Amino acid sequence: MERLYDFLAGTATGLLSGFGVGGGTLLLVYMTAVRGLEQHLAQGINLLYFLPAASAALPSHQKNRYLDRRIILPAVCAGVCCTALAAWISSGLQLGPLRKCFGLFLLLTGLSELFHKKSR
Repeated sequence: MERLYDFLAGTATGLLSGFGVGGGTLLLVYMTAVRGLEQHLAQGINLLYFLPAASAALPSHQKNRYLDRRIILPAVCAGVCCTALAAWISSGLQLGPLRKCFGLFLLLTGLSELFHKKSR
């Protein structure tokens, strides 16, 4: 039954990822809060999940002209470098502080979404 729940969570977060909602973050919450995986393990799984999810969404975003070619290369380079640095730093952290940092990130993101006013 757990495999069915995992499949459903992957399906739901995959759909959300396709819409750009941040399904990977929700998958990480599912894996840590519901499945009880350690944060480090859930983050590793989430990284592997992201690659095919992003690759599947990319052609649609390209077709709809949601990609700004001027910033893709700098953004990708900065993202790869910062991801490697953050992965190195997080691998040395104890689980408690890592979970607190992630929880704070989720809280700040949620508050930002709740109180952010769209400019016209």
